[in-house]
Amino acid sequence: MVQTLIGHAHYQEDIKKSRFLALAAPVRSVEEAVQFITAQHQAQATHNCWAWRIGQAYRFHDDGEPGGTAGRPILQAIESQDCDQVAVAVVRWFGGIKLGTGGLARAYGGTAAQCLRLADKVAIVEERKVHCQCAFADLARVQARLTEAGVRIETETYTADGVAWCLAIESGRVAAVAALFADLTRGQGGWIVQDHDQAQAR
Repeated sequence: MVQTLIGHAHYQEDIKKSRFLALAAPVRSVEEAVQFITAQHQAQATHNCWAWRIGQAYRFHDDGEPGGTAGRPILQAIESQDCDQVAVAVVRWFGGIKLGTGGLARAYGGTAAQCLRLADKVAIVEERKVHCQCAFADLARVQARLTEAGVRIETETYTADGVAWCLAIESGRVAAVAALFADLTRGQGGWIVQDHDQAQAR
């Protein structure tokens, strides 16, 4: 089950006199990931390494450590914890003892993994957005039944004839909710499903 974080998390560990501080957060867009990574930058640290994954998009950075010893192990930690929509920064203050490439990879990856392991998480489900409308006469009944069915109403706009909603529905339940909506509105309601799924933490 793919998960994201509920909020920010951090974990610190000293490894052969070097201090490693991992900081993680949920991110919904590349812009959010970049903002988080930028905000965690420690000017006095020796290295500020990071990685993030949002769906099929990902990036990582070694910040002066030997190639493949920092950013990629952090990304692998995100993936091994079945996380998505997550950014992790690992800051290192060098303590005078070199760790070698294997030691660095274990330190960066292990610190990131422990940070994520200890963080509070929530499952990510695939949702479809649906635009629908119904008459005023059906509004209260339809809204109550949609809420009971676990549908989230994202926007609500009143029109001359009734109400227009943008709904978020778990992908596997769209057909069942569509049938319910048609029954409640006696086939008179409007129902348009957006083309693409969107991942949503729930």
